[in-house]
Amino acid sequence: MKATGYINPLPISDPNSLSDIEIAAPKPGSRDLLVEVKAVSVNPVDTKIRRGRRSGTADQPVVLGWDAAGVVTEIGSEVTLFKPGDEVFYAGAIERPGTNAELHVVDERIVGRKPKSLDFADAAALPLTAITAWEMLFDRMRIERDGGEGDTILIMAGAGGVGSIATQLARKLTRLTVVASASRPETIEFAKAQGAHFIVDHTKPLAEQFKEQNIPAPRYIFSTSSTARDLPRFVEIAKPQGIIGAIDDDETVNVASLKGKALGFVWEMMFARPLYQTEDMIEQHRLLNAVSELVDKGVIKTTANERLQGINAANLKTAHAKLESGRTIGKIVLESF
Repeated sequence: MKATGYINPLPISDPNSLSDIEIAAPKPGSRDLLVEVKAVSVNPVDTKIRRGRRSGTADQPVVLGWDAAGVVTEIGSEVTLFKPGDEVFYAGAIERPGTNAELHVVDERIVGRKPKSLDFADAAALPLTAITAWEMLFDRMRIERDGGEGDTILIMAGAGGVGSIATQLARKLTRLTVVASASRPETIEFAKAQGAHFIVDHTKPLAEQFKEQNIPAPRYIFSTSSTARDLPRFVEIAKPQGIIGAIDDDETVNVASLKGKALGFVWEMMFARPLYQTEDMIEQHRLLNAVSELVDKGVIKTTANERLQGINAANLKTAHAKLESGRTIGKIVLESF
């Protein structure tokens, strides 16, 4: 089957950074679905792994991709949630081969039913970022659905993949005052369109902007990148006894400064449940079904903002380069082999 992969970690500018390859079709395990992939989207984790976190061999190249929408073609012997012909969307498991392939196997417990109102490309934009945002808001920060009256959340990079869906979920499913950060005219408009009540510029001092706009101190701060750099200013503006949550991989974060305000700090890692086969792993199936229902009801919308025709090395290189530029808005999706 067709796939895109690599052997050695290389800069995206290198001609061999990603290549179109032919590999054997996978076989589903007992709890697995075999999915014909119709569309994928690209996330920062793809670029991080390609740049050096994993190497392959000529016999087993690395196939990236952790977002997909497609059709179930075969099911494992213990599958109970889906049947062949079902349209699904999901974010996969980080330790298994990725979705940049014509056929992909995935555990049914982390798969949701694709929104009926979206095509495959628009659906493929949602799973990884929606799971990340949902788990951060409701599992890690423990914000109550329809709760948060009188409190504020700051979501950094509100026009990014995670930030844009987090803004929607916080605005639509809670009573929080939602503040998103953005710095360019186009990102400001995109963040506003996701439902932010207020916008602050993350390239400028945050405390001054909160004061100028008379925004209450945030009880919740959702950091999507550069957490170690930004932590001092988060502590400055945070409401005492609030919570700071992060999703980036900065190993230099020093949480000692949180003690004075008795602030909590939480990490979100959406791959943790499938990686460790946790007893509540099926919550990702339920979560994605809830997202699908919200989309079909018109409560939230896809964050796909750019489409590339063809799931292949050339288009994936383009998507990786754009992500690495740090200037993407929403999600980049690729459709069709």
